Amino acid sequence: MGDAKRRQQSGQVESKRIVSWLPLTISQSSEFVRVSTQFAWIGIGLLVLGWLTVRLIGPTFGWWQLVG
Repeated sequence: MGDAKRRQQSGQVESKRIVSWLPLTISQSSEFVRVSTQFAWIGIGLLVLGWLTVRLIGPTFGWWQLVG
């Protein structure tokens, strides 16, 4: 029995690679996109929070004054 048939019968299905010479599978690339998208939204949220702190919260509590 061939190696591929043995893997299918035992439940070990090998994921396809994106490019034959690159050791990344399609599932790994999907996971990378999911994680990087999640971190991008976290970064956007932190950017908004920082902007609100500098523009609104800091001057309200007298931490600093905005000129202009």
